[in-house]
Amino acid sequence: MTIANRLGRTLPIISPLIAIITALILGAILILLAGANPITAYTTLFQESLSTYFGFGNTLTKMTPLLFTSLGILIALRAGQFNIGGEGQIYMGALGSTLVGLYVQDLPPFLHIFLALILGFIFGSLWGLIPGYLKAIRGVNEVITTLLLNYIAANFISYLVQNPLKAPDAPSPYSPLIAKSAQLPIILPGSLAHVGILLALSASLILWFIIQKTPLGYKITTVGLNPIAARYAGISVKRIIILVMALAGGLAGLSGASEVMGLKFRLFEEVSPGYGFDAIAIAFLSRGSILGVVLTSLFFAALRSGANVMQRSAGVSVTIIYAIQGLTVLFIAISLALENRWKTTNSQPSTLNSQASTVNNE
Repeated sequence: MTIANRLGRTLPIISPLIAIITALILGAILILLAGANPITAYTTLFQESLSTYFGFGNTLTKMTPLLFTSLGILIALRAGQFNIGGEGQIYMGALGSTLVGLYVQDLPPFLHIFLALILGFIFGSLWGLIPGYLKAIRGVNEVITTLLLNYIAANFISYLVQNPLKAPDAPSPYSPLIAKSAQLPIILPGSLAHVGILLALSASLILWFIIQKTPLGYKITTVGLNPIAARYAGISVKRIIILVMALAGGLAGLSGASEVMGLKFRLFEEVSPGYGFDAIAIAFLSRGSILGVVLTSLFFAALRSGANVMQRSAGVSVTIIYAIQGLTVLFIAISLALENRWKTTNSQPSTLNSQASTVNNE
């Protein structure tokens, strides 16, 4: 194996690590400029979010919606589709589970939770189905439709919690509490961690199995790599696009459902603090790997979980965390551009040699 081939195989693995490390280094510089000690700040950040009982539980709580939504974006990317609508799909999934929690009564907890999760998945799936249909049947760019649907969903939820779903005498826009039987159980007593993280990890395993071990996964990957070749192979490209966008929306919908059922127990005007957009960065950082999505979701959740503690203990504003996240996205985008350029440059000699060989044989 040549050095070029080895480098080509290791680049997808090392480039996300380099992006994260570089972002942390520049974050340290920003912390220094703010007059704080970056070592103290980072130590506080990761110790509080990963090594303390309550902090780790809080990290798992924040990891749950990030992981669900990132999986949805990842499966869409496998089929060559860019799902920028995770945020709106989270809102719609939260609405679905809230309706079951509020208006379906007298059910045993297991069945009530199951129905609430299913309706959350369906509502998110329908919100992903719309851009999937428009892309497959009408040729409308999915980036535009998914992005615009985010605003429709957010404003729709805002209207509902300010009017028909608003709790009586509520001081701010939110719904009444969902039924106790529809709430997800806590898995770490005394913390915020609920069973949603176990469901998200299970979804990761199922999605890995689908992608790696089933004919459907092969079709999804083929459509993503070359839709023209997939069509010649007898694969319905339109059907796959609609399917993956609906599945992506459903997974993001479970994110919203887990927030309502496991953490807030009611529908708020701002269900998501930007999980849908963080998930885009996570999906790209993972480079198509399910394990990568899990680990990167944990990293982003740790940043979110430890940010407030870092601000209180080390005197560093939480905006530094958002800067680190933004820098990570920027550097992974730069690494992707450089990697594509490197591949293009190194593929040219082999192409020329192949052409020369053909000429000599003739």
